[in-house]
Amino acid sequence: MTETTLKKKVKVHFNPDNVDIAVASGENLLQAAIAAGARIYASCGGSGTCGTCKVLIEKGEVETTRTEKLSEEEYQQGIRQACQSHILTDLTVYVPVESRLEKAVLSQEQKRVSEVLATGWRFRPPLNKFFLELPPPTLEDNTSDLSRLLRGLRQRYNLSNLSVDFTAVKKLAEVLRDGKWKATVTTLVTAVKPRAGDQRQPKVINIEPGDTREKHYSLAFDIGTTTVCGQLLELNRGKVLAESIAYNGQISYGEDVITRINHCQKPGGLKKLQQAVVTTINGIIEELLARGQVSHEHVGHLMVAGNTTMTQILLGLDPKYLRLTPYTPVANFFPPVEATSLGIKVGDQAYLFIFPAVASYVGGDIVSGIIGSGVHQRKTLTFFIDIGTNGEIVIGNSDWMATASCSAGPAFEGGGIKHGIVATEGAIEEFDIDQSNLEPKVITIGGTKPKGICGSGLINIIAGLLEAGVISQNGKFNRDLPTKRIRQGRDGYEYVLSRASETQTGRDIVITEVDIDNLMRAKAAIYAGCQTLSKSVGIGCYDFEQVIIAGAFGSNINIEKSITIGLLPDLPMGRFIFIGNGSLLGARLTSFSTDLLDDARRVAQMMTNFELSENVDFMNNYMAALFLPHTETSAFPTVSKRLARLTKNNPKQRITI
Repeated sequence: MTETTLKKKVKVHFNPDNVDIAVASGENLLQAAIAAGARIYASCGGSGTCGTCKVLIEKGEVETTRTEKLSEEEYQQGIRQACQSHILTDLTVYVPVESRLEKAVLSQEQKRVSEVLATGWRFRPPLNKFFLELPPPTLEDNTSDLSRLLRGLRQRYNLSNLSVDFTAVKKLAEVLRDGKWKATVTTLVTAVKPRAGDQRQPKVINIEPGDTREKHYSLAFDIGTTTVCGQLLELNRGKVLAESIAYNGQISYGEDVITRINHCQKPGGLKKLQQAVVTTINGIIEELLARGQVSHEHVGHLMVAGNTTMTQILLGLDPKYLRLTPYTPVANFFPPVEATSLGIKVGDQAYLFIFPAVASYVGGDIVSGIIGSGVHQRKTLTFFIDIGTNGEIVIGNSDWMATASCSAGPAFEGGGIKHGIVATEGAIEEFDIDQSNLEPKVITIGGTKPKGICGSGLINIIAGLLEAGVISQNGKFNRDLPTKRIRQGRDGYEYVLSRASETQTGRDIVITEVDIDNLMRAKAAIYAGCQTLSKSVGIGCYDFEQVIIAGAFGSNINIEKSITIGLLPDLPMGRFIFIGNGSLLGARLTSFSTDLLDDARRVAQMMTNFELSENVDFMNNYMAALFLPHTETSAFPTVSKRLARLTKNNPKQRITI
């Protein structure tokens, strides 16, 4: 491409989103799609290794670097990988269904969630409103406006030793006079618990004319790697007024935290990712406030929980040292931040609280989940797990806690799977197989035609294939079975889940041996983390009195199938509890209680983090877990008995190593 070509402006139109953007010729097509707001999925962040950002060039020319993810047939049809294409002329681009992020599924209710709530806390929000009727100044009493205000708070509410935010001071004189000396004062307390005998020192952050005590709101957020969830909270009565969820705008820059950390090292990369998540947050805020009929200026503060990488990127802090030995975050405890300084669209007085982190890969979302579920309040020996790209686990109770992070990879979110997609409408989530003819039965999210496989569906599929004897315990297909569903494919042997005529994509949807191997690696990392952490504190997996499963993904997995493949320990079903989005749960409850806000800091300090990446025991346990369900059958007695029984009943469909 010549310098003249690079300077030429071209127009790109994206369907079906019907959005346009003008860019310089030579611009990367994926970056143009992101900038235009086209809903496109790119799990590898643009490195060309995942093949999820395929688009159809309907009109115009691009320069493309071919990768193995693009077949000759696809290339001849005009399909290109957006991340590997550079724009040469005006374009019309169609983003096919399998490459799109569909928002509709995000409103879907999670299944089987039974919240285990923290107990014994007082409803005492950190944000409070106080109404005052002050005597106007006279020649006999012409003390300053601020002194008059503080005197009124002391006399009526016994509030003393208050600090005052300068943003409140700047508008103090005008507000008092506009309200005819009737005003509402908003105070905020910090998460730092005072020493014994000391009193808290709330800060005056806002003053409004008249009595606005009924307009008293907060926002709680879970900033996840894949999605961002938010709730609008009414602080007078402790109610959730509205809830919303959206894909984290960073997902187009990469599916996992490592990819995003790497992207932050590119020129302007950190700023782009910070702006992407702030844009997502602002979109959720707009939706929440519209549904709750609340104005921006009446939101007093935000409580935010997220993993360490998401937290640092939100705050505009370079996350590069999180992935470099010895894996150090910028800070574990952050002071409250003025939300508008980050670009978040709320009132100037609103502060943003960040949940404290434990380590580089055990963040505030896990601390929040522990607080919300009340693990820190009970003697019950608990195994807490948030399953995802970076599976975080906690073992302990009210006396002690140990934690670790297991880098499972993106398989549980559909990444690294030939037809894997995030949990969206059309994703296969339920699977069964007819033992008589080995024909599959699939159910998708939303009940539509299938377009791919989500993480929970992947677990169900592999467990089903194992129980039917279609695959052996080493994850390989039994090629002697009398079915045309098993065949040699482009990436090795595969099983056809849905024929082309049955899918949204017009192509067969298959599960391959490579996919199975990727899932086995992911589940092995999680289970090995559990084994290693348990051994480190002198207990075994059988000792857990309860297993709390957190996260949107965790709420949708089938426990029995997860045990079958060796993802979760083989324990009685009654010990497993779902809490849904524990991170959001904790953020909400701490918005209602300074007691729990104090607990969050205490929990983060009491957690002992074990670094598994260079742990010899972890690697040995990991290698042993690369099997279905495990090389040690004694660790999964109920699964072993069931597989033996199935083999006896169906000798031709053998389950062998």
